[in-house]
Amino acid sequence: MKNQKMKAIICTKYGSPSVLQLQEIEMPKPKENEVLIKIFASTVTAADGFIRKGTPYIGRLFMGLTKPKYPVTGTGFAGEIIAIGKSVTLFKIGDQVFGESIFGSGTNAEYLALQEDGIIAKKPENMSYEEVASTADGPLTSLNFLKDKAKIKAGQKVLINGASGSLGTAAVQLAKHFGAEVTGVCSTRNLELVKSLGADKVIDYTKEDFAKNREAYDIIYDTVGKSSFSKSKKALKSNGIYLSPVLDFGLLFQVVKTSIFGSKKAMFDATGVRPVADLKILLNELKELMELGKLKSVIDRYYSLDQVDMAHAYVEKGHKKGNVVIHVGHD
Repeated sequence: MKNQKMKAIICTKYGSPSVLQLQEIEMPKPKENEVLIKIFASTVTAADGFIRKGTPYIGRLFMGLTKPKYPVTGTGFAGEIIAIGKSVTLFKIGDQVFGESIFGSGTNAEYLALQEDGIIAKKPENMSYEEVASTADGPLTSLNFLKDKAKIKAGQKVLINGASGSLGTAAVQLAKHFGAEVTGVCSTRNLELVKSLGADKVIDYTKEDFAKNREAYDIIYDTVGKSSFSKSKKALKSNGIYLSPVLDFGLLFQVVKTSIFGSKKAMFDATGVRPVADLKILLNELKELMELGKLKSVIDRYYSLDQVDMAHAYVEKGHKKGNVVIHVGHD
C-alpha cells in the first residue's frame, strides 16, 4: 500500500461549508494494533457542523485553537476491514464493521485506520452500511443520556424535544424500549414519523408549548437545545431531570446550581469524551437492539463524498429528519 492515495474531505480552517474541500491524500497504513477499514458509508451531523465552525469556542481547546487539529471531517462510519496490524486479535480481514472515530482520523474518506479497541463493532447482519453508519451519533448519545445520565426506568413519563432529528428518533425508540411513556415534540410535518417510532403522544411545537400544557414529566430530553431548564422546570415532576447535549453558559450555570440546590436537576454530558471502554459497551448494546429489530435508523438524505459541503449546508438548516448519510464511492 506504499504511496497509495485516497479521496477525503479536508477542513483546514473554521468557517462555512465552503471551507470543505475534496482532496487526494495519503492512504493510512494500519499500525500494529489497528485495522484498516474501507468505508462505504459515513455521516454528516449537527456536531460535525459545530466542529467545522469551531463552536462553541471552548471546544477549540480539543479541536484546535486556530484551525481544526484533525483536518479530515466526519466521525460515524460503516465499512469492511481490508487489512490488520500484526497484533490485532479482535477482528479479521473481511469483517463488516461500524462505529465512530473521535479526536483522530475523520470518516468522510475512502479509508480509515482505527485501533481495534476503539469505538468499533461488527455490523448487524440485518442492517445495511447506510443504516448503521449513524449509530454512533444519535443512538449512542441518546442511550448515554437516557440510560447512564437519567437512569431511565419503566413507567416514567419522558418527553423528547426534537423527536424527529438524529438524537430524537433514536431517543423515542430507546425510551419505549426501557418501558417509558413517551411524548415526542416536533413540527407538523414530522408528527406521523414520530408516532411510527413508538411515541405514545406527539406535540406539534408550532401549535403548542410543552412547558405550558400542565403535563409533568420525569425526564425532559431536549435533543436540540431549543428550550432551557428554566423554561422546562414547570413541566418537570418534583425529582425530574432536564437533559441536553447542547451546552451553553445558561445550561452550565443550571447544571452547577441544581447539583447543589433543588430536587429538579439539569444535566449535560459530552458523550464523545467518555472513556472508550464505556462507549464500546453502549455501542454493543445498540448493536443487540438493532439485531432484535428494536432500533431502526431513520435516514433523511443521501449525499456523495464530493457533496459533503451540500450535506453540511442542509444539516445546518435544522430541519432534517433522522440522519444524513454519505455514500463513499470506490472505483
